[in-house]
Amino acid sequence: MENRLTHFDEQGNAVMVDVTGKQETQRTAIAEGTIRLSRESMEAVLSGTASKGDVLGVARIAGIMGVKRTPDLIPLCHPLLIGKTSVDFRIDEENNTITAICIAKLTGQTGVEMEALTGVSVALLTIYDMCKAIDKHMEIGGIHLCKKTGGKSGTFLGDARYEEDTE
Repeated sequence: MENRLTHFDEQGNAVMVDVTGKQETQRTAIAEGTIRLSRESMEAVLSGTASKGDVLGVARIAGIMGVKRTPDLIPLCHPLLIGKTSVDFRIDEENNTITAICIAKLTGQTGVEMEALTGVSVALLTIYDMCKAIDKHMEIGGIHLCKKTGGKSGTFLGDARYEEDTE
């Protein structure tokens, strides 16, 4: 496999990768990231008393919309026909963290890694937005690709928690 940046031509100009010759395959990407909140913010999220409403419900919808709008945000991403996407949350009350997990799937000629990463990012930013009146010290981090399947490069496993078939 050639090790070069694919979004540049021989002259160094930014280009959209040509996927027209690629075979369509089922492709999946799983990404996650975490936000650390104050105890007060966590209690508001869990009890549903945040002044802006259902924090996790709104963040879930925002993450899904982020997946669908990825090519509007990342300049060289292909517009994709997403077959399925979901955003879920793992709550750690002891450490006052919420982890967002985004899964994106399609059958197509290019992967959905950027879509899953965008979904996680938008979900976490929405939690921040909805809780910032309580806590401006929230910290977002650890956004990463956990797993991807399909395409010429096959399966990438970056997080052992997703070793089993999570699709």
